[in-house]
Amino acid sequence: MQSVKDTYQRITDTIIQQLEAGTKPWIRPWRGNVRRSATPLRASGEAYRGINVVMLWLSGQLAGYDENTWMTYRQAQELGAQVRKGEQGTLVVKYGTFTPKDQEADDRAVPYLKGYAVFNVEQIDNLPDRFKSPADDVPMDAVPVLENVESFIDRTGAKITYGGKQACYRPGLDDILIPDRGRFLSEIHLYSTVLHEISHWSGAKARLGRDLSGRFGSEAYAMEELVAEISAAFVCADLGIEHDPRDNTATYVENWLKVLKQDSRAVITAAAKAQAAADYLRQFSSSTG
Repeated sequence: MQSVKDTYQRITDTIIQQLEAGTKPWIRPWRGNVRRSATPLRASGEAYRGINVVMLWLSGQLAGYDENTWMTYRQAQELGAQVRKGEQGTLVVKYGTFTPKDQEADDRAVPYLKGYAVFNVEQIDNLPDRFKSPADDVPMDAVPVLENVESFIDRTGAKITYGGKQACYRPGLDDILIPDRGRFLSEIHLYSTVLHEISHWSGAKARLGRDLSGRFGSEAYAMEELVAEISAAFVCADLGIEHDPRDNTATYVENWLKVLKQDSRAVITAAAKAQAAADYLRQFSSSTG
C-alpha cells in the first residue's frame, strides 16, 4: 500500500510538473457546457474539496473532459456501468482519523490520508442519463458586468477602491485596491483579480487569521499567494465564471516551485487553506450550494 508520504509526494510531483510546463493546475478551463458551478462532483452529487478539486481540474484539463462528475470503479459497476478498457484513473485522497486499539480517548485519534482512483463519467460507458449534462449554448457576447458576481462582492463587505494601476490587499488598512475597470481586458480578468484580493482579505486576523506578514520573495508570501490564487479559482467555480490567472506568472511560479520542492506537503496545506477561504466566502453568496 502506498504510504502517506508517497501520496503527498505523488501529488506534489504532479503539480510541480504542470507548473514547470507552464500550466496552472488549479485553473479549470472553460469549455462546452455552461454550468452554475464547475466544482468537481462525486457520484452522489457532493462536491469534492481541497486538493482533490485541484487534482481533478488538472486531470480534466489534460484530458479535455467537459463533464465534472467522478466516481470509483466500484461505484460505476454498482450503477450497471463499466469503465472503458485502458482508461486511467485520477488520484484523489481521503482524510480521516482512527483510534489505535490500545487508545480510547478521542484526543489520541491518529490522522490518516489514503489515496484512491476515480474516473470521469466520460471514461465510463452505460451510465444512467442523469450523469450526462445537456449542452448549453455558450454566450458569444462578453458581458462587462456580471450581476451575480457584483452582488457577491457587495455582500462580503470588503472595502474596495477602484483606481490607479495596482491590485492589492492592504492588511494594515484592511482594504483592497483595484485598477480602474477600463484597464482590464475583460470582465473575467476583472473579477479574477477582485476575487484573488478578496481571498487575501479573508485571511485577516479578524477573519481566518492566516499569516499575511510575508514580504515579496519570501516563502510565507509565496504560500499566501498560492492560497489566494487557488481560493480565487474555487470561488470563481462556485460563481460559475472562468478564472483567469494573473499576469505576473513567471515570478510567482518560480516562488511556488521553490516552496513545493522544499516541502511535499505545501500544496496540500495551500489547498486546505484555500478551501477554508472559499468556505468562509461562500457564506456571502446566495447562489452557491
